Amino acid sequence: MSYKHTKIWTVDKNIEREECSTSIEEAALWIKGGELVAFPTETVYGLGANALSQEAVAKIFLAKGRPSDNPLIVHISRLEQLEGLVIDVSEDARKLMDAFWPGALTLILSASDQVATNVTAGLSTVAVRMPSHPVALTLLDACGVPVAAPSANLSGKPSPTTATHVQRDLDKRIAGIVDGGPTGIGVESTVLDLSLPEPVLYRPGGVTREEIEAIVGPISVDPALTDTDSSPRSPGMKYTHYAPKGTLTLVRETKKIRELVEADRRSGLRVGVLATRGERAVYEADVVVYGKDSRHVAHSLYDSLRRFDDAEVDVIYAETLPEEGIGMAVMNRLRKAAGGRIL
Repeated sequence: MSYKHTKIWTVDKNIEREECSTSIEEAALWIKGGELVAFPTETVYGLGANALSQEAVAKIFLAKGRPSDNPLIVHISRLEQLEGLVIDVSEDARKLMDAFWPGALTLILSASDQVATNVTAGLSTVAVRMPSHPVALTLLDACGVPVAAPSANLSGKPSPTTATHVQRDLDKRIAGIVDGGPTGIGVESTVLDLSLPEPVLYRPGGVTREEIEAIVGPISVDPALTDTDSSPRSPGMKYTHYAPKGTLTLVRETKKIRELVEADRRSGLRVGVLATRGERAVYEADVVVYGKDSRHVAHSLYDSLRRFDDAEVDVIYAETLPEEGIGMAVMNRLRKAAGGRIL
């Protein structure tokens, strides 16, 4: 599947939902007509297709090179749209929707038979969220249909947080891109399964575990988040993700990173360092990216990994973060990008 060109609509990131622009209306028509259109959310850019159309959703897997047994997240703009997507909304689900929707929380619920089977990968559940980005909400309103939207990147690459990232990966592979500027949070939504007797966290993200537990009490954590031998059940977490071209390793001690950098550079390798602590330790690497705190690191994480790609570094070392708050999500993504390599 290819296009002569991928159309780009530039829109105001602060657009009012009631003031749908011509660009948004055209992009929505394309989605309703079965085309793929990327758009910004508060987490990362998503690649949208009509979630009720088997044919439209199939184009997502083709464009991204994504395995078809990997379920997708459905995006809605209004609670009424749940009626055609899910069978039941529990009390816990309603509490979490009240607290975090619109926002970076995806809930897994029992699916109705109206959802395209390739959205759910044949499962009896569907993952749903309501994004808070004004452009996303305006576009979803204009579509009038639920929109399946994984991250708008080639499968396995760092997720896109700007329209430029999307264009680099998917130019001429998708119909259009709605450019609403850089995203805010920078890592994907939290995924929580509410189809089981007790809530289970499958993917940490923009809404923290602590915030969820403040609403519904203690939740379980999918063993696959820490055990590489377990098979993850969350959309977007089943296969290798977020990996830069250079070999990434997580390192717990600053001193060890300095030693590794020095040795690799003596060997003629180009080295990058992702420094995730506030003290701005000095590294004699070719490319060094700093983050002053966990939230800043989350916001810039995927852009940083792509910067290392642009600089063609051979190896990357990343400092570790405390796994609390959004640090849990950052460490989850870094472990995936590193293939579990931690020193």
